[in-house]
Amino acid sequence: MAMENVTVALPDDLARWVEVRAAENGRSAPEWIAEQLERMRRSEDEYDVAMNRFFGRVREPRKLEWVDGRKPTREELHDRTDRR
Repeated sequence: MAMENVTVALPDDLARWVEVRAAENGRSAPEWIAEQLERMRRSEDEYDVAMNRFFGRVREPRKLEWVDGRKPTREELHDRTDRR
């Protein structure tokens, strides 16, 4: 795989944190950062696929069937007497 160098300026405390995290994972800072970015990319790709799959299933809005051919009143919709 071809690699391209990218220079990134980080605040000192963040750079130290990256170095520690990379060392904990047995990686160099550039390797660790590349792995994190790749993980983010895969996550976004999976999310996009899931959203497209979900919205691809949506066809038309469901038609509501009203009881006795009439719409319920606001009171009927919000009646919670069974929860009191």
